[in-house]
Amino acid sequence: MKAQSSYHIVIVGGGFAGLYAAKSLRHAQAEVTLVDKRNFHLFQPLLYQVATGWLSPGDIASPLRAVFHRYKNISVLMAEVIDVIPDEHKLVLCDGELSYDTLIIAAGTVPSYYGNDVWVPVAPGLKTIEDAIEIRRRILLAFEAAERETDPDKRNALLTFVIVGGGATGVELAGTIAELARVAIKDDFRSINPTKARIILIESTDRILPPYPPELSARAAKDLTNLGVSIQTEALVVDIQEDMIVIRQREQVKEISAKTVIWAGGTKGTPIGQVLASRTGATLDRAGRVIVEPDLTIPKYPDIFIVGDLAHFAHQNGKPLPGAAQVAMQQGRYVANLIKKRLKGQKLPAFHYKDKGSLAIIGRNEAVANMGWLKLHGFPAWLIWIFVHITYLIEFDNKLLVLIQWTWNYITHKRGARLITGKDPFPIVETYNKSPEKRDSE
Repeated sequence: MKAQSSYHIVIVGGGFAGLYAAKSLRHAQAEVTLVDKRNFHLFQPLLYQVATGWLSPGDIASPLRAVFHRYKNISVLMAEVIDVIPDEHKLVLCDGELSYDTLIIAAGTVPSYYGNDVWVPVAPGLKTIEDAIEIRRRILLAFEAAERETDPDKRNALLTFVIVGGGATGVELAGTIAELARVAIKDDFRSINPTKARIILIESTDRILPPYPPELSARAAKDLTNLGVSIQTEALVVDIQEDMIVIRQREQVKEISAKTVIWAGGTKGTPIGQVLASRTGATLDRAGRVIVEPDLTIPKYPDIFIVGDLAHFAHQNGKPLPGAAQVAMQQGRYVANLIKKRLKGQKLPAFHYKDKGSLAIIGRNEAVANMGWLKLHGFPAWLIWIFVHITYLIEFDNKLLVLIQWTWNYITHKRGARLITGKDPFPIVETYNKSPEKRDSE
């Protein structure tokens, strides 16, 4: 091992895993470089609130340089990694190269359409700020287009919102869209009644929130139904078009006329997982995640760690850990501590995940919380959800801004970021749901 003063740790990805790994290395006797193609950390658990007008993008994003400016051993590099040459301890960037002694890959996941990538333009996923702004644009523009539409069938399609995927993201999206239509904008239009909007949540299994205990799934379903959300379980998507989604539900094929479809149906590993597999012989699971050792390394490459959503870690109970923020945080901290131990010639036991529980918000004063032995719903779970999310926001000003915005929204029942952005040539009824690339080409 090199002398500590010249030891170089490179972290790829500024999400939860990469961020917490870097923060835990701030006093290490090593140089740390954090590489991300974006210049900010994104608080993804609240991304759906940007997509539905609750928050603005800046409320949930923190510039990486501002986060680490006090730590002199940490440098931030805005660049995209396109290749890894492990035998040379080298990263290939889109515009250069970077050498490392230890490499931490925390590159996350992207939406998976299970081989149906033709659905991407008509059913956007929710992983980036751009995704959230595009979904917000489509939702708000649907109401605007419906206000001008005179054909009843076309108007109904405009006022139908379909969310594919009944996990936490899908549930939270369905609940907030329902509250947007039934509370925030219910009096804002003259030709339509937003409270008549149809919000449909599609889930392939027999219940929403499958990882949660059945009683909490049932409670979440009841709360969503009270908000007017139609839940379709045991339903598989067959096709998605610009004005229709086709599902197969218990051997019955159904066509749903809808202009707005949002994809929350699953994720897969980012392309760097494929690069690592070809370069190191690492094994990928069906979702493209890298199967890691108990210490989160790749077999035969103890100097390469995979953490966060890209890691397939199944050494604890035989099942892979979920792609959750708390998993990424704990893995980031663990790897940082292991590297610091190694620099001192010491060892650390295998990674062990401590499950602190799961939370999903349904709507105003409604949430579910699975804290292991303690299972809560309703207002107590809602308060816990607020406390946890405020606590884990990265910067103080983000915490303050979000708390103020939530308080104002709660008191006034309004949404503070109902902005339609992007190029939208008229007539909007015909063009509102085109992809940004298609709109720009016109």
